[in-house]
Amino acid sequence: MRQVRLLLDVRMGIKNLMLHKLRSFLTMLGVVFGVGSVIAMLAVGEGASREALEQIRKLGSQNIIISAVKPMEERSSTTSRWQVNMYGLLYDDLGRLAEGFPTLKHVVPVKLIQKEGWLGQRSLDLRLVGTDPMWFELVRRPMIAGRGIKPEDMATKRNVVVLTEHGARRLLATEACLGQAVRIGGQAFEVIGIVRSEGASDGAMQTPDQQTDAYIPIYAARERFGDLFVQNKAGTQVRESVQLHQIIVDVDTLEHVEPTAAAIERMLGLFHKKKDYQISVPLALLRQAEATKRTFNIVLGSIAGISLLVGGIGIMNIMLASVTERTREIGVRRAIGAKRRQIVAQFLIETVVLSMTGGGIGIAIGLLIPWLITKFAGMPTVVSAYSLVLSVGISMAVGIVFGIYPAVRAARLDPIEALRHE
Repeated sequence: MRQVRLLLDVRMGIKNLMLHKLRSFLTMLGVVFGVGSVIAMLAVGEGASREALEQIRKLGSQNIIISAVKPMEERSSTTSRWQVNMYGLLYDDLGRLAEGFPTLKHVVPVKLIQKEGWLGQRSLDLRLVGTDPMWFELVRRPMIAGRGIKPEDMATKRNVVVLTEHGARRLLATEACLGQAVRIGGQAFEVIGIVRSEGASDGAMQTPDQQTDAYIPIYAARERFGDLFVQNKAGTQVRESVQLHQIIVDVDTLEHVEPTAAAIERMLGLFHKKKDYQISVPLALLRQAEATKRTFNIVLGSIAGISLLVGGIGIMNIMLASVTERTREIGVRRAIGAKRRQIVAQFLIETVVLSMTGGGIGIAIGLLIPWLITKFAGMPTVVSAYSLVLSVGISMAVGIVFGIYPAVRAARLDPIEALRHE
């Protein structure tokens, strides 16, 4: 019986709203844009956050990246033609880390050298990465063809190179990939593999790989090119001596990552007179990014919620006007036996129908906007089930909260006074 009565009340509510189609549509617009903006804003925020988090995860949650940095005082100071700036990580640091920290599973050295690569008439500025076989275990990138560096390549100091997909396309072009001899810095290197590279950065966190990387055994890099680097800048030569540009370490468990990073910081401080290194902990950045993501979503949701608030006020305003217009109708219903709760239910149903219909249209718009942003702007967007459920819940709440006062006001009208109303 109650279900039949509820169905009749819903049909009556929809009929009353359809008597004023334009007014009902304009009333819904606040909820439509509010719900649509909630979904769209959260989708854009979620997409940007996931992309940033994914970049950090690719660095490895159990990795610690130690990078050589030029001290500030040496960046601003002028040096003579023959003066050599010495800074950065040392081969001794590599040994201290490997022997002095039981929580480390792997310690990977990285030496970076800028050289030009040639194959026939094609050339490309490459970033040579002198490293060992464990690089491809800690910095996981898909191997497209061939293989990575092996221990026997290290032992024999072979001139072998693993190119990125970008470098292979630019240098090898239509040539067969594997087995080609590429000249790098006057040395011939055999191409043994091709790897996909991310080549992206996230704020202060630089990914260890770039699109122009070429990976060679570190012993070959040290023997062929040494530790002294000469660059021509503004008509002067800058001479720098850097043994290692990076050391990537793999910690045994997540719980040991941050304590180990702090211990490494203290150890390096003892053996480096100047601050010529920087420690990056992807796990700490991951936690910080997740906290920022939550804050970002709350801010975006709050801004969009203001639109819903305005839409709710619009619904209340229209329903109050409707109560005034339908005073005589309310008096007739009360005179023939309608109870106050039935009058309240009638007006509440109308406001909920308004808000839910607006919410449905808003959800459609909220799904369309992220799709358009991704298609035409190339920005990643993610519409989560959470945002859809939240939007439906908010639209229902708007209808109920902002419909209660007009409904109660209608129910409290005196039937005699309502019948006399013109």
